[in-house]
Formats: sequence, structure tokens, C-alpha cells
Amino acid sequence: MADLSQIVKAYDVRGVVPDQWDESLAEFFGAAFAQVTGASAIVVGHDMRPSSPGLSRAFGRGAAARGVDVTEIGLCSTDELYFASGQLSLPGAMFTASHNPAQYNGIKMCRAGATPVGQDTGLAEIRTLVEGWLDGGPGPEAAGTPGEITQRDVLGDYAAHLRGLVDLGSIRPLKVVVDAGNGMGGHTVPTVFEGLPLELVPMYFELDGTFPNHEANPLDPKNIIDLQARVRAEGADIGLAFDGDADRCFVVDENGDPVAPSAITALVAARELAKHPGGTVIHNLITSWSVPEVVKEHGGEPVRTRVGHSFIKGEMARTGAIFGGEHSAHYYFRDFWNADTGMLAAMHVLAALGEQSGPLSALVAQYDRYAASGEINSTVTDQADRMAAVKAAYEGREGTALDELDGLTATAADWWFNLRPSNTEPLLRLNVEARDKATVERVRDEVLGIVRA
Repeated sequence: MADLSQIVKAYDVRGVVPDQWDESLAEFFGAAFAQVTGASAIVVGHDMRPSSPGLSRAFGRGAAARGVDVTEIGLCSTDELYFASGQLSLPGAMFTASHNPAQYNGIKMCRAGATPVGQDTGLAEIRTLVEGWLDGGPGPEAAGTPGEITQRDVLGDYAAHLRGLVDLGSIRPLKVVVDAGNGMGGHTVPTVFEGLPLELVPMYFELDGTFPNHEANPLDPKNIIDLQARVRAEGADIGLAFDGDADRCFVVDENGDPVAPSAITALVAARELAKHPGGTVIHNLITSWSVPEVVKEHGGEPVRTRVGHSFIKGEMARTGAIFGGEHSAHYYFRDFWNADTGMLAAMHVLAALGEQSGPLSALVAQYDRYAASGEINSTVTDQADRMAAVKAAYEGREGTALDELDGLTATAADWWFNLRPSNTEPLLRLNVEARDKATVERVRDEVLGIVRA
């Protein structure tokens, strides 16, 4: 019996090509996507991985065989695909495995208006259909008239939309180093930044899905070492690093020091609240205390949610939030169909920097108020047992509150930690924040002592 559990994840399809999936399977996914969305037309795009063009075309063929018109936008970033889905009001499919190694590929799917397709919103149905066809059941029913497959370039429209949301035309000139990691930032950045008062210093802009220079995951400190050195060598004002599909953006300051994604969330939230007074801002429970503090200081309403884009986007739709941010450098905008776009967040940071005369380090200091551990992973044999042991250690402790919105969060007057299990690996992930570094280290060591006992 066919079982796609290895490649159909909570939010997307992802696996090794061709070992775990291939173009024939992509064609089935295209047919199933057409059936589940009930759409008469869809839009499909892909990143620069060697397997992406073939998988993308196969998916389109599967949908077209069901009578669905397919608009292929070709090479694009994930947020460019979301733009196309929103602007054209079409369900979309993006072929990418984000920051995973070259042999991986995947599909991020959305309904019209960039509304995510996840396990509870259509992905489980798609999986069931494909598994049934693989088991020899009646295959996808071909339409009497197949859909039309056409090509369309939306990069210019995408850039114009973003530039209409953040005015960079009147900022002071800035020197900006951008590390695209051989990913899709090398495709989008030149068009978005063209003609702006920005001196662009490009790094690894050559599209190469084998990632010859470093992994396209800027959250891992080893992958921004080149960017940090180049910012210092160039005397640049700021450095930006995009992940493989360019939906996430990581920032370093003029000294080459990383800027915490929580500080970026707080900065962008303040700017969005200036445009939309009293608005709601979503933040996941691992973002810094500084985020809800800044939101309240600027007259906004902070709403705390679980980690993960489907939860953030769901809360944004439910509350009408203007903006959302995660500790993983995902940033979501109501002006962008509630979808995540690292490029728009980067433009907000450039605007904030260029509208005043000081350096980025001074600008973000007001948004980076606490000491943090970063995410620490522990391999465990029994996640539930170790989680229970930590809960027992903190339960009933005076001055400490516990909640289990996503894993276990313990909060005291001057510190908090969150411990949560990975969905895909035998890991527990720990994040600690406190008013000073010594307290972070004390709490970190105490929790890890229990987890790793």
C-alpha cells in the first residue's frame, strides 16, 4: 500500500529526488491539487534546483490534464509565487526545498490569494488521492479538453508591488551587501533594488541549486561568516542574507554582527503601526519579550501564537493583523496577502536605516532588549518523557507560570524558556531569554541538565 508520509509534511511536500519522489509523482500531485482546489486555473513557479524545472512542468501537466489552465512563471522566489497567487487570484504551487541540500525538492502549495494549503487545509486530501492512484485505483480522470499551459513573467510586477509598499526613493544612500547563497535572491534582488539609492555589493548571485559556497540557510551562524566579513571589508551600512527560496531574510549590522529576527520583527511592527494605528501584530511564542512590548508602546495589540507559518497566517486572517513575525526570520504582511516575504521586511529595515543618520546597530538597540540563548537542540530517545520531567521540575515553583500552547513555556519575573519537540526528528528544542546573560546561562543549564539526564 502506498505511503507518502515520508514526503508529505505538515505544511508541504518535501523529499529526496529521485529516491523519494520524481516527475511522475509530481504529475499526480498536480492532478490532485487541481481536484482538491476545484480551480479552473493555477499558477506554478520553481527555484534554481536542478530538478525544479522538470518537476514543475510535470505538476502543470497533471493539472492541465484535468482541464485546468496553468500559468508557468518559471524561476521565482517563494514570495514571488505568493505575489502571483494573490495578484492573479489563483491557487499556486512553488517547487523548492528552501534551505535543504541540493538533492531535496518540494512543493509549497496555496489557494487563491496565497492562503496556505497545509495538513488540515487540503494537503491530507491531496496525499490520500495520490496514494489511491499509486495503489492502482482509478487514476486521475482526464478532462475532455485539457487546460492551456502558458508562460508569464511576473518579476517586474512583483518588484513594483513591493516598491509601492515601502518608499526607498528618498532615503540617504546606503551600501548594502547581499548574500543570496546561490538562491533565488540572486534573481529578485537586482530587479527590486534597481534605480534605488543603494550601492549593491552582490555575493553568490549565480543561481546554482548545488549551493557551491555554503548552505542557503542564514539562521545557521556558519552560513553568514562570508557576509559578516564582506560587510566589514566594504565598510557597508548593512548586510542581508536570503535563504534558498528567498522567503526569509537575515540581517547583519555595519559591524557584521547579526541582528536578532525578534529585533527586526519589533522594528517592522513599529513602522507598520505608524501606518495602521491600533493594529494587531502576531508573534510566535519564541520571539523576544521586546516584540509585544514594542507593539504596546506603539499603540498596537500583540497576539501570541504557536510556531509555524500556518498558525501565523491563520491568526492573521482571524484577527485582521497588519503584520506577523517569527524567530526564524519569517515576516508576514497583511499588504502581501498575509504571506511571508523576506524582501519586504528587508525593505522596511533599509527604509528605517536610510530615514535617519545613525548606524544600524544604534537603530536596532532599542528593539533588542534582552539576552537570549538561541535555539538549542537535544537528541532524546523519548520526547514525551523528557518533556514531562521538565514540567515536573517547574510545576508549582513559586513565581513561575507554565503554559503548553506549543511545547512547554515557563515564565518567571526575569526569564522565560520554551521547550518543544521537533515534528520531524527525535529532538527537543530549547529557547531561553532573560534580562541578563548570566540568568540565561543558569536557566539554560538547569533545563538541559534535566533534558539530557
